[in-house]
Amino acid sequence: MQTLYASKGSESDNIKTYENFLLKSLDSMYDLFLAQLALLAEVHKKSKDRLEKSQKKFLATQEEKNPNAKFVNNEVLELLNSNEALQAHLEDQKENPWYLDFEYIDVIFKAILESDIYKDYMSTKTSTFKEDKNFVIDIFTEIIAPNDKLYDYFEDKRITWLDDLPVVNTSILKLFKKVKVSSEGKFFTPKLFKDLEDRDFGVDLLKKTILNQGTFSDEIALKTKNWDAERITQIDTLLMQMAICEFQKFPSIPIKVTINEYLEIAKEYSTPKSSNFINGILDKIIKEYTAEGKLNKIGRGLL
Repeated sequence: MQTLYASKGSESDNIKTYENFLLKSLDSMYDLFLAQLALLAEVHKKSKDRLEKSQKKFLATQEEKNPNAKFVNNEVLELLNSNEALQAHLEDQKENPWYLDFEYIDVIFKAILESDIYKDYMSTKTSTFKEDKNFVIDIFTEIIAPNDKLYDYFEDKRITWLDDLPVVNTSILKLFKKVKVSSEGKFFTPKLFKDLEDRDFGVDLLKKTILNQGTFSDEIALKTKNWDAERITQIDTLLMQMAICEFQKFPSIPIKVTINEYLEIAKEYSTPKSSNFINGILDKIIKEYTAEGKLNKIGRGLL
């Protein structure tokens, strides 16, 4: 959708350029995923450094000499920092922005220390793995994900990261919910694509939509004669074009899956009434295709 929006309705000019933009954007989303994990890892390192420095004070208090090391010893954060596959990625400064923008580590660390989540967690000196996991999930959900300064930082850092943030944050939460004591190897560095077919689908959808935008637009126009064209948002038009492309060019994708997917995207990116509008238009198109025998879906349950 982002790439089609950038193409500005061009059917064939520079299609390779838009394909490269799409693939670069997808790779950039993985960079954001690594950046968020790196942020947690750096915050944990800062907690260790802070604890060690307080213990070495010349006039350290008894509490500073024997501090509560529960945060430092958090088993999930220890797994994160000791994961070799993740660290191999983060050793490259290009994939870990916090080497240069370390002040954001301080912002998040301070926010954690001042939170009730941290105070409740640190009210005891020991915890189970499950408690450690829940603490990490809570600070990510309540402190890191909604942080306005991080939000502004990501917006300035890369043009596509702001739209990628909800997807990436959801993926990270799912990852932490699945983490186990035995999680190692590439657990924290999952593949961006399930397989090459998964990657190629996005490219094929982009190409086939761009190459047929004129035809798809004509179909939409026939179903929206009673609508003022200027009142139909560009996003709604693009989503309907992509849906029609899946109806016509991707026989293995069930109709219901296509419709549900684009309605969800509309709810996230378009107007409050867009999902109902899109649903109505797509429903008319499906009924017409069915009556004329144009649906070439294969496999059971695809209608």
